[in-house]
Amino acid sequence: MKKIKFPTAQTILLIIAGLVAILTWLVPSGKYDSLAYNKTENTFTKTSLNKTVELAATQETLNALEIKIPLEKFTNGDIWKPISIPNTYKEVEASPQGFVEFIKSPIKGIIEGADIIFLVLIIGGLIGIINFTGAFDAGISWLAETLKGNEYILIILVTLLIAAGGTTFGLAEETIAFYPILIPIFLAAKYDALVPLACIYIGSTIGTMGSTTNPFSSIIASDAAGINWTTGITGRFIMLGLGTLICILYIIRYATRVKKDPTKSIIYDQKEDIEQHFGNTTNASLKLTTRLRIILFIFIMCFIVMIYGVSQLEWWFVEMTVVFLIGAIAIGVIGKIKEHVFVDVFVKGAGDLLGVAIIIGIARGVTIIMNDGQISDTLLYYASNTTNGMNKGLFINVMLYIYGGLSFFIPSSSGMAVLTMPIMSPLADGVGMGREMVVNAYQYGMGLFAFVNPTGLILASLAIVKVGYNKWLKFVMPLVIILLLFTMLVLTISVYI
Repeated sequence: MKKIKFPTAQTILLIIAGLVAILTWLVPSGKYDSLAYNKTENTFTKTSLNKTVELAATQETLNALEIKIPLEKFTNGDIWKPISIPNTYKEVEASPQGFVEFIKSPIKGIIEGADIIFLVLIIGGLIGIINFTGAFDAGISWLAETLKGNEYILIILVTLLIAAGGTTFGLAEETIAFYPILIPIFLAAKYDALVPLACIYIGSTIGTMGSTTNPFSSIIASDAAGINWTTGITGRFIMLGLGTLICILYIIRYATRVKKDPTKSIIYDQKEDIEQHFGNTTNASLKLTTRLRIILFIFIMCFIVMIYGVSQLEWWFVEMTVVFLIGAIAIGVIGKIKEHVFVDVFVKGAGDLLGVAIIIGIARGVTIIMNDGQISDTLLYYASNTTNGMNKGLFINVMLYIYGGLSFFIPSSSGMAVLTMPIMSPLADGVGMGREMVVNAYQYGMGLFAFVNPTGLILASLAIVKVGYNKWLKFVMPLVIILLLFTMLVLTISVYI
C-alpha cells in the first residue's frame, strides 16, 4: 500500500479556509460598536453597524462609553486602530461565506498581503544574487572553520538576537529573510535544517511572547487596556528570560543529538535534498577575497538598516523592501554582474520564494473569510462571558487559553489587542486583579499558540526550509507543553502575590 503523504502548507490552509467558511454558517454573525480617532478633525468616529457618528474627542466621551483609556493614548497615536466598545455587542444579519467566497479568498488574501509578499520576493532575488557571487559559500566556509568544535555558540547567539528583536520591536515577518542565509551555515556545522528553523522561529516567538517594549503587542495592548505599558513589565521580563533559556536548552539538546548521530534527525529522510537545495559546502578552497568581504558587509548592512528603520524610523514593508532591492543592485555592481545576467538571476531567486508568497496570501484569505462572515466579534463575546464568577487562578488560566484559541482566527497581535482589550481587560476588575495580568495572558496565549498556529507565520517559514508541518509538530510539541505548564505556573503564582 502506498504511504499517504502529509498535505502541503497550501493545502492545509485551503482546508482551514473551507472549515472557517463552514463556521460562518454555524456561528451567529455579530458586531461590537467601534471607536476610531480622527486626527485631522480631532474627533472620535463611533461606528454602529453601518451608521457613523462624530463625537467630541474628550475624556468625558470615553468615560460615557465605558472605555477606561486615557484620551492621550488616542491623540498621541499610541492607539491608531478602531477599538471595540464594551457592552455594545449585537447580533446582525447572517453573512455566511459560500463556495464563491471561499474560492475568492486566496486571491483577496494575496492582494491584501501584497506588502509582505513583495518583501519576500525581493529577498529571494537578493539571495539569488549573493549566491551567484560566491560570497555566501566563502563566508560559510570561513565561519565553519572558525567555529569548529564550538558550533553550539551559533544556536545561542542566533536565538538570543532574534528573541531580542521580538521583545523590543516585534521581529516576526522580517525573519523570513533570515532562513536562506542561516540554513547553509547550520548545515555546514553538521546540524539539520530544523535547528536554524528553530533558532529563528522559536527565537522570534518566545521574544514576542515575552514582549517588553514591542509597540505592536505589549504597548498597544496596555494602552487599549487603559494602563501604562510598564505596568507588569517585570513579569514579562521573567517570562522572556526563563522562556528563552528553556527554548535554547531544548534546541541545543536536539542539535547535539543530531550532530552525534544524523539518523536521529526528524528530517533525516530529507537530508540530501535539503543540503542540495541550500548548497551545503565547507570547501576550504573557497577564499574570502576583499571583494567578497565587501559584498557580505553590504548584505549584513541590509538587515542592520532594516532593523534600525523598523525600530526607530517607523518603517514598514515598503521601506524594508526598498532596502533589500538597493542591496541587491549594489552587490550586483560590486560583483561585476552583467545587466542581463543580474535580471535573470534576480528573477530566478524571487521565483524560488514564490511558494512562500502564495502561502502568506492564502493565510490572509482565511482572515478575510472570517471578517466577511462577521463571526470574530461573536467569538470574542462568548469568550468574554465564559469567565463570569471565576476565582483569580482559574480566571487567568482560562484567559490564557481563550487568547490562544482566538489567535487562530486573529493572528495579528495589534489587531487582537485593539479588538479584545477594551472588552477583556475590565473583567480583571471584577475578580480583583490588575489589568496587566490580562495583557500578560494575551501575550502568552498568542505566543504559545504561535509555535504551531497554521494561520500565522509557521507554514511560510516551513515552506522556505522545505520541512513538512507534521515534522515541525513532532519537533516542537514537547517544547510547547513544557512552556504551557511553565506559563500556567507563572500566571497562577503572579495573581496571588
